Amino acid sequence: MRLLRAASCVLVATVAAACADSEEAPAPESFGGGDARAGAAHYRIYCATCHGETGCGDGPLSASLDPKPAKHCDGEYMNALSDDHLFTVVKEGGQAAGKSAQMAAWGGSLSDAQIIDVIAFMRSVADPPYQAP
Repeated sequence: MRLLRAASCVLVATVAAACADSEEAPAPESFGGGDARAGAAHYRIYCATCHGETGCGDGPLSASLDPKPAKHCDGEYMNALSDDHLFTVVKEGGQAAGKSAQMAAWGGSLSDAQIIDVIAFMRSVADPPYQAP
C-alpha cells in the first residue's frame, strides 16, 4: 500500500509539472527564441516524415507529395519567412498561410510553446543561418 501511495504521489507530481510546463507561450509577436533542442524532439515526431530529419525536404513521405515539402535547411528560403508566418503554418496548417493543404495543422498536438521550440529548431538547421530582423 505504501509503495502504491508513493507511486501515486510521483504520478501526481509528474502530471502537475507537465501541466505547469505546458502553459501557453506568449503571443507569437514576442518570440523569445525557443529551445531548439526541445524543438528537435517534436520535429522528429511531427515533421521529419515529410521534411526529413535535417529539414531538407527529404523525409520518407516526401516522394509522394506534390508540392514537395519546404526545405527548412534552405536559409535563402527560410530566412525570408517571419516567425509569425512559421507559427501560423505549424499551428493551423499550410492552407492557413496560403501553402499546401497537405501540410497538417499541429496546433491540436503541440502547445504554442512547443511550436515556438519547433521554429527554433527549423531556424537552427537553415544555411545560411537565420539573422533575426
